[in-house]
Amino acid sequence: MTYEPIWGVIIACYLFLAGLGGGAFVTSTFLRWRHPEAVNMIRIGRVIAPVVVVIGLVLLMFDATAGFHNPLRFAFLLTNFGSVMTWGVVFLGAFTVVAIIVAALDLTGHNVPKWLDIVGAVLGVCVAVYTGCLLGVCKTFPLWNNALLPVLFLVSAVSTGMASVLLTAIVKHPEEFNSVGVLKKFHFCLPIIELALIASLMFITASNASPAGWNSVMSLLAGEYLLPFWFLLVGVGLVVPTALETWLLFFSPREFEESRKAHLISAASDAGVLIGGFVLRLLVLLAALPITMVVPWA
Repeated sequence: MTYEPIWGVIIACYLFLAGLGGGAFVTSTFLRWRHPEAVNMIRIGRVIAPVVVVIGLVLLMFDATAGFHNPLRFAFLLTNFGSVMTWGVVFLGAFTVVAIIVAALDLTGHNVPKWLDIVGAVLGVCVAVYTGCLLGVCKTFPLWNNALLPVLFLVSAVSTGMASVLLTAIVKHPEEFNSVGVLKKFHFCLPIIELALIASLMFITASNASPAGWNSVMSLLAGEYLLPFWFLLVGVGLVVPTALETWLLFFSPREFEESRKAHLISAASDAGVLIGGFVLRLLVLLAALPITMVVPWA
């Protein structure tokens, strides 16, 4: 008996882009507080946030084929405030509006009020957490119905948001990239935290009384999704970036850290984080089995 995942690549892209957008805005707010001199990097985060979230929303609407046949279905999402999906629509809508306003003010040379930055950052965190809660309400999927999943998606969202800002800065504004040491050290910690959360998620899910939890985990660790899990998520997305940044931040001389070669290494590290962030969401969607399914792992 086979099981076809209810969500696939398009929803994985939506979850990835929504989280990345929230993380990019949080990054720009952090930079304004800790590195106010990095004005171009702050602007980069403010521009990335609304662009990627809007793209993600378009993908979501494209995936919701039935909604195009009956557009009122989208409006009905705002009628049940006991639903996680309704709150997700509220958070996404409010964040998108705030992010667009902030980006417009910045690009036109106007000062962005600090309170608006703070509101946007809070909404960005809510959006990132929501992407995990959206899956968590599906109680029949042990891999999703786990309190660690929203935390994991939040950490991954902030990590990918920071990676997108840092990667763009390496290309466009390397002098500012060299000056944001606090941001780079903070970003260095996130893949380590993410790796610990993934290990905990795997352990808790495998310990679930239902065979579905065990089989979901085994499909990642030693089954159908073994290669993308170990090579793309763990290796490319977490271990390699951590190893590269450990060397650059703690074991390389200052003059090398600011060299073009070091910038290329950092760019590879940040690209790996982005790849890992997408693969994480895709694998979480594809590997989840419902508790009504009994598919013994061989």
